[in-house]
Amino acid sequence: MRIGILGLGRIGAFHAETLHTLETVDSLVVADPYADAAKAAAERFGAEIADSPEALLAAGVDGVVVAAATDAHPALIVAAVEAGVPVFCEKPVARTMTEGVEVLKAVAARDVPVQIGFNRRFDAGFVAAREAVRAGELGKLHTVRSTTLDPAPPPAAYIAASGGIFRDCSVHDFDVIRWVTGREVSEVYAVGGNRGADFIREAGDADTTGAVLTLDDGTIAVVSNSRHNARGYDVRMEIHGFADSIAVGLEDKLPLRSVEPGTAFPAGVPHDFFMDRFAAAYRTELTAFTEVVAGARPSPCTVEDALEAGWIAEACTLSLREHRPVTVAEVKRG
Repeated sequence: MRIGILGLGRIGAFHAETLHTLETVDSLVVADPYADAAKAAAERFGAEIADSPEALLAAGVDGVVVAAATDAHPALIVAAVEAGVPVFCEKPVARTMTEGVEVLKAVAARDVPVQIGFNRRFDAGFVAAREAVRAGELGKLHTVRSTTLDPAPPPAAYIAASGGIFRDCSVHDFDVIRWVTGREVSEVYAVGGNRGADFIREAGDADTTGAVLTLDDGTIAVVSNSRHNARGYDVRMEIHGFADSIAVGLEDKLPLRSVEPGTAFPAGVPHDFFMDRFAAAYRTELTAFTEVVAGARPSPCTVEDALEAGWIAEACTLSLREHRPVTVAEVKRG
């Protein structure tokens, strides 16, 4: 098949490399406002260059990957759907939930699949955890712990445009909690602080946060996030039930040092970047998208799925600002 890529920054170029290696992808068409980025992709992957999103969508592509800046996501998703082209778009759907809801309305009216990029749904550990929960191996759940710790903050310009740590970082935890447990979040209480980079504070954001989520069956989920984890990129989940407990991310590249006497775990080189930690998941995710394009499966992460995680992020943002519990129903009402 022929796949288009809109946006060739860090993640777009990474996706181009992955797609180039898939047996089902015969050719790539790329477009980026920066001509040098498009030229580099064309030279490296033998891709065809389109001079605009409109030209790319008219170039006979079977599917399109949107890896452009967040502000461009709504228009590009809708344009692809209106052109009848299945679309994969990196999260978030839009900068604001209002825009996201408008995108949902636009795509719901057409029979064109949209897949939003939440790569943890394709990580082997998270997949195994979901299967264990769904099979009842843990019994009734009572506690979930989910962690995302970055080794260092992204650049100041990124932070200023990110929408905040809950919308940019924690949203991955929120999505995978829903996906693994099969439950919805009913209420949140969030805290946060900033003891690191001044530019994060100046942007009105926090660099370290915690959130307690109450799921609709009473299960408690605790989410911990930080932009400062000197040992590496740490993504983990614990799921505790009345019959058993399991963990995702408890492996030799875990960026955590044990001080227990005689303990050699973890023994590997710590993960230091999200593309390292989730390289295999990204490949599986894009392979899934080619199956969506081929009509072999439905979207494994819809716009509606992505918005549900977004609503949790909105509730946490409000909770942090107002120092109180917030229900997801409250933010949905506006």
